[in-house]
Amino acid sequence: MLTHLSVQNFTLVESLDLDFKAGMTVITGETGAGKSVLLEALGQALGDRADATRVRRGTRKADISATFDLTRIERARHWLVEQDLEQVELPSECLLRRTVTAEGRSKAYINGHPATLTQLKTLGNMLMDIHSQHEHQSLLVKDNHRRLIDEYAGHLPLADAVKQAFKHWQAQARHLESLRVNTEELSARHQLIAYQVEELDQLDLKDGELQELETERHMLANAENLLQTAGQLSDCLGNDEMGIQVGLGRALQLLTMLKEKPDTLQEVEQMLQEAQIQVSEALNSVELFSDDFAMDPARIAAIDDRLTTIYDIARKHRVQPEALRELHANLSTEVDQLDVSDEKLRALEADVRKLEDDYRKLAAKLTSSRRKAGKRLGEQVNQHLKQLAMEHAKLTIDFFDRSDKPGPHGTEDVELLISTNPGQPAGSLAKVASGGELSRISLAIQVVAAENSTLASLVFDEVDVGIGGATADTVGQLLRALAERGQIFCVTHLAQVASKGHHHLQVTKISSAKSAATTLVELAGDEKVDELARMLGGARLTDASRAHAEQMLTGSE
Repeated sequence: MLTHLSVQNFTLVESLDLDFKAGMTVITGETGAGKSVLLEALGQALGDRADATRVRRGTRKADISATFDLTRIERARHWLVEQDLEQVELPSECLLRRTVTAEGRSKAYINGHPATLTQLKTLGNMLMDIHSQHEHQSLLVKDNHRRLIDEYAGHLPLADAVKQAFKHWQAQARHLESLRVNTEELSARHQLIAYQVEELDQLDLKDGELQELETERHMLANAENLLQTAGQLSDCLGNDEMGIQVGLGRALQLLTMLKEKPDTLQEVEQMLQEAQIQVSEALNSVELFSDDFAMDPARIAAIDDRLTTIYDIARKHRVQPEALRELHANLSTEVDQLDVSDEKLRALEADVRKLEDDYRKLAAKLTSSRRKAGKRLGEQVNQHLKQLAMEHAKLTIDFFDRSDKPGPHGTEDVELLISTNPGQPAGSLAKVASGGELSRISLAIQVVAAENSTLASLVFDEVDVGIGGATADTVGQLLRALAERGQIFCVTHLAQVASKGHHHLQVTKISSAKSAATTLVELAGDEKVDELARMLGGARLTDASRAHAEQMLTGSE
């Protein structure tokens, strides 16, 4: 659950630090005071899209931090470990932080580690569930009915599997249809590519062969010059009269004849001996080269023919000769893909049938789960509708079979239908329910969703809009009952709802000629009585309104 919230320079809030407890926390205040600021700040910490207009005027950036106790949220703890974002010292605590600059740039942090917005939003969805004051309007969009059922049933992974199966099936079906339609064109392309692959098969260019051929061709072209140079080297090194070997021998003979040699000449003698060995080895290498190397016109012609073939094929394909091996590999792959033989078409048709069968099995499983969940949801919502002064209302979930027109979301359409009077046939929410009825239906659905939620913290932002009197008192009781097993935040303008809170925060806006600021303070004792009295009777407090407020608080304890 949420244990602490710190807000700096966010909209009208300059600085705010609040600690929270389990139970139901109500947030009240006059119209325009900024009751939703707390929830908007929470939304930023939980991964909502950054909004530069929320940065307090005249400041550089907004900074929001939210601390959560993860003791009851094992899934979030496992996710943090998988992402390597946990607090090793305090694994049961999690700190989310978000900064937004006046230019619209934002940064996110999880337990002090930089995080992506996707990571922040993923974790945020495990920590809190925020029910908007405008959520009842989403019930008018039929596509949202399916999403509501899927979320309530808890089979979102199955719904995603159906979506992916449909995607794979359709992709392969489109590929098959494309092959059928373009068989003649593809066949011509296949013949051309097959010819080119065969030509490259015959060329059989080896890795590094081109460089080796060009090196050998250059050496053979200079054969005469190489042999002449080798002869001159041999003569220079080994000539009996003037060769280097002879000169070294004479020098060593002179040094050998000396009976006493100083250290310097001894070193000279050693160097000359080493030089004599090196010269002898060099002479042997030159002679071996001369003996092994022969001018071979036939070999030169063969190399020229091979290089000409390689360069001609490279020009034909408009690539560098070095790229021919890669071209060969790519064309070989393409020719396999273009093989539209009857056998391949039959294999592809079988694959498409299997993919369709896989999709329909998953879709049938999803349909069964939706129908069971729809029945349970309808029964639970109808129980709450009775509590919300809609005794004769009956919500049903209708499933329209679309097996002949399957889609990524399954083989049926889902629609919530309502009957508000005895004997009245069920109809669409948009046609049957009034604005106030739609609000109560939405609230009943949200309460049911909250009852089935695995999250420890739930937020209701003015979900009691359009409700009053005894019904409002029932709404407060429902929310307080939900809070007994977790943490509820409720922004409300109804005293009947506010009186049911375990904790009470009041929003106040202080304005001057130059600026305005919003503050939140926790109320207790007479402060709670005064705030409820204001909500009941307006700005002017009377003994009657205070007495009524005290009575409401007493009845809620």
